[in-house]
Amino acid sequence: MAFWPCYSSSEPFTHGTTNNAALNGLRWAMNADTLGVPVVPGMEVNGVLYRYTAVKEVEDPFKVTVSNENTSGGFIFSETDDWSGLPGNTINKFVPVELSRIGLWGDGAITTEGQGRVEDASVIYTFRIDECFAPENNPDCPGFIDPNQFVVATPDIEIYDSLSDENVLNTLEPTDPDLYEDKEEEADSGDEEDEDKKGDMEKALAAAQNALTLANTLSQDALVNAINATANISSYYAARIDGGAYKETQTLVDSHLPENRKGLRNGLAQQLLHEKMVDSQYR
Repeated sequence: MAFWPCYSSSEPFTHGTTNNAALNGLRWAMNADTLGVPVVPGMEVNGVLYRYTAVKEVEDPFKVTVSNENTSGGFIFSETDDWSGLPGNTINKFVPVELSRIGLWGDGAITTEGQGRVEDASVIYTFRIDECFAPENNPDCPGFIDPNQFVVATPDIEIYDSLSDENVLNTLEPTDPDLYEDKEEEADSGDEEDEDKKGDMEKALAAAQNALTLANTLSQDALVNAINATANISSYYAARIDGGAYKETQTLVDSHLPENRKGLRNGLAQQLLHEKMVDSQYR
């Protein structure tokens, strides 16, 4: 079989093969890094080509299984070789599978059962890509929609330049020479007025600054007084709690309490012991 990519003019499919998925170990994931090809929508697996060397003794039981999990549960591919009673050797095997989306192919693995080991493993997948899986991306596919048909032409917008408008220029540039003379006289006479206004403005600003300073001082005093009022507990001293005398309501019916003979005996025994200790110390 040939595993080089080929192209068909009659079918919108691209065929190809992956790299060795078992290059870095006997378990692998079905992603672009492991397979060596982009995993794209419309990619379908149609076969598995694997090779490995079984190292074992002839009389030892030994089985090797190459499989892939199904992302929906179970296995989507599983092939077992029974080497029991056979000498170790290298096997090359191609197993065609029913076309299935790459999204269904979960992690792959080579597992063993019995006495022996696997060396020089190689697992390659054959696939095809349906170029018309997303027809909007391929103009050769039926159902292709040209996105350019939805582009709306941008209308030409004329930008209005007010400085090029003759009416605006006539308004901004007076042509009466008497008007220039009047403006100069007003400017000369306005200098003195500006000086007076400047002085009045400085006085007003100074008064405003003084007022702000005074207001800030008053606000700070009010804040300090509010804090001190919080710690004032004189109101608690003046508080009075309503109440009165709570008279005894329980009465003792029998006012005579009998002698506790057991306690009397204990007291007498302690007294005798005490006197004995004192006499002992005295002697």
